[in-house]
Amino acid sequence: MTETLPHPHYRGRFAPSPTGPLHFGSLVAALGSWLLARHHQGEWLVRVEDLDPPREVPGAAHAQLATLAAFGMTSDLPVVWQSRRHARYAHALERLLAGGAAFECRCSRSELASVGGIHRRCVARDASRPAAVRLRVAEGTTVDFIDGLQGRIAQAVDRDVGDVVLRRADGYWAYQLAVVVDDAEQGITDVVRGADLLDSTPRQILLQRALGLPTPRYLHLPLIVDAHGDKLSKSMAALPVDDASPLPALRAAWQALGQAPALLAGLPTVTQAMQAAARGFRPERLPKVTHMTFAAAHNNPVAGAV
Repeated sequence: MTETLPHPHYRGRFAPSPTGPLHFGSLVAALGSWLLARHHQGEWLVRVEDLDPPREVPGAAHAQLATLAAFGMTSDLPVVWQSRRHARYAHALERLLAGGAAFECRCSRSELASVGGIHRRCVARDASRPAAVRLRVAEGTTVDFIDGLQGRIAQAVDRDVGDVVLRRADGYWAYQLAVVVDDAEQGITDVVRGADLLDSTPRQILLQRALGLPTPRYLHLPLIVDAHGDKLSKSMAALPVDDASPLPALRAAWQALGQAPALLAGLPTVTQAMQAAARGFRPERLPKVTHMTFAAAHNNPVAGAV
C-alpha cells in the first residue's frame, strides 16, 4: 500500500520518465511544482514513471533522483515506482471492462491511419492480433477545465483524440491510465507539469470520471524548446544539468519561471538559494505562455515566449 500522510490541503508531485538524465526543461518543471507546493505549505512527492522499458535508459531513474537531490528537491514521502504497481492498473482496467466503459481493440496503426488516425470504431482485419484496450469515448464528448496558468481549455475528445488507449497491444500500460490511478491513490490535489501534457488533461479527466475518481487542479508551465521549437528531450539543446555545479542552472530555471533574478543572486549554496526561492516565489509572475525558447529562458523569459 502506498504510504500516506493525513490528507493535506495541497499535495503536488513531479513524475519524470527515466529515458535519460534530467535536462533544463525537466528542471524548470520540477522547480515550478516544488515552489508551488512550498508556497501553499503543502507536500511535494516524486513518482518514477518507469512503465515503458523499451524507452528507459539503465540507471537513469536513480540519476534523476540524485539530480533532484543536488538541487535541493527530495520527495516528502517515499518515491513511488510505477513498475511496482501493475496490480493497481489491472484492477482499474478490470472495472472499466466490466462496466462496458472500456473495450478490446485490434486495430493496427496503419489501419487507423486510413481513417485519419482517430479511433471511433474498430476497423481491424486481423482478429488474431494482440488486443489493446481502449476507453470508450461517446460521440459529442467535450471536456473543459480551468488551468491554473493557461486559463480555460476545452477539447472535443471524440474528434481530437478518439477512444483512448489504456493498455497497449504490446501489453504495456498506457500513461493515461497509470497517471490517473496514481494521482488518485497518492491523494494528489494539484498537478503542475509542462505544457506538452496540456492536451492529455481532458482525456485524464474523462478517465477520472469513468473510474469515479477526484479530479485534481491542473497548472501547466511553459514548455522549454530549442530555437527550432522542438522539445528539449528531442533536441541537441537537451544537455543534462550539472549536479556538481547546480547553482547556475537553478538560477536560470528560477528566471525561466518569471521570478526576480536578484532574489537568488550571490547566494553561495543550494540550500540558501532554495530557502530564498521558497520565501520569495510569486506565482503571479509565472509566464502565461505554453512555450518558451531555451535561450530566452536563460535571459528574458517573457520576451522569448511564444
